[in-house]
Amino acid sequence: MQSYTIGQAARLLGVSPDTARRWADAGRVVTHRDEVGRRLINGRDLAAFSLEVGQGAHTEGGEPYTSARNAFPGIVTAVRLGDVSAQVDIQAGPHRLVSLLTREAVEELGLEVGMRATARVKSTSVHIDRA
Repeated sequence: MQSYTIGQAARLLGVSPDTARRWADAGRVVTHRDEVGRRLINGRDLAAFSLEVGQGAHTEGGEPYTSARNAFPGIVTAVRLGDVSAQVDIQAGPHRLVSLLTREAVEELGLEVGMRATARVKSTSVHIDRA
């Protein structure tokens, strides 16, 4: 089974290494030490914990508020408005998401560079690359 360092786990979870370290110190995720003393997280434990973290991001008061499961909270980094359509870029941790939507939708949401927003992805086709 593959194990991950605190830094690797932090990148996969989209948080800082300090946050991942605090979670480990608090016992939210189990770690063990390798032969040189580095703290590692078992891959299965990290997968289960990432689901827990992800579910926490999708709930408000303990209740889900959307059916879209793939939510990427982040910051708007670009808004390009056309006559009818628009393009919005969101940086969510290590992920850059680009959405093409109507200009009207962008204006109704009041999207501007620098504001927080959540990209929600719902698709019938998801591709996975093995790291």
